[in-house]
Amino acid sequence: MPRIKRLPAEERLAQDAGPEFLEALARGLRVIQTFGEEHRQLSLSDVAKLVDLPRASVRRTLHTLIHLGFAETDGRMFRLTPRVLMLAGAYLGSNPISSILQPALERLSAEINEGCSAAVPDGDDMVMIAHASPARVLQLSGQIGLRIPAVSSSLGRILLAQFDDDRLEQFLTRVQPRRLTPQTILNKDELRQVVLKARSDGYSLVDQEVELGFRSISVALRRRDGMAIGSLNIGVHSERGPVSTMHNQLLPKLRALAAEMQTQLI
Repeated sequence: MPRIKRLPAEERLAQDAGPEFLEALARGLRVIQTFGEEHRQLSLSDVAKLVDLPRASVRRTLHTLIHLGFAETDGRMFRLTPRVLMLAGAYLGSNPISSILQPALERLSAEINEGCSAAVPDGDDMVMIAHASPARVLQLSGQIGLRIPAVSSSLGRILLAQFDDDRLEQFLTRVQPRRLTPQTILNKDELRQVVLKARSDGYSLVDQEVELGFRSISVALRRRDGMAIGSLNIGVHSERGPVSTMHNQLLPKLRALAAEMQTQLI
């Protein structure tokens, strides 16, 4: 089987992992990750181009995923099956943080009648690991597993605010912000300032930078020893939640929940 063509970060990971690194497993995970909201179904050529691998290697990988029940095809287009959710379920079932946070978020959401989420960092993104919302549907799909850029979201910026100056500079030098809405801040000097403000304030408020008409406020989620391991947020439509309401009514409740959760997270 040909050696997988790795991205720079993957090459460093493989070098660190040594000879036990499984090329075939890495290839399969890369193929799975090509599918998503923007790529619900793909042809063999599409997948090969997105993962930058030979068609023959991608064909074998897709055949294996189909045989295992993680993918299906109509003969031309390929798509994932619900069996892929078993992978997310394994994480959620084995991670006590999610099981602790979910009922707490549901309680807060019912109290304030707004959506609430918890997320943890994964690379340059934040990934939702728990979410609760009222009956009405928010435009932003605050579903478990949703990925949003850390640099543009309140969930991410409050964690970036925990970095020391050197680590923050390294992150800002490397990251490439992308425009999600006309409001998204792309200038790195401005981004530095909003992160430093979040550090000073102890919370981050982002107004329509991830999705138009949607603003959110976040605080850090800490373990009992004080280490920040994720973040909690409340998200509202801008027409329902003016900034004054976010500050005066929702932030105290979010901080109270974070303090409650800290006593339960080891």
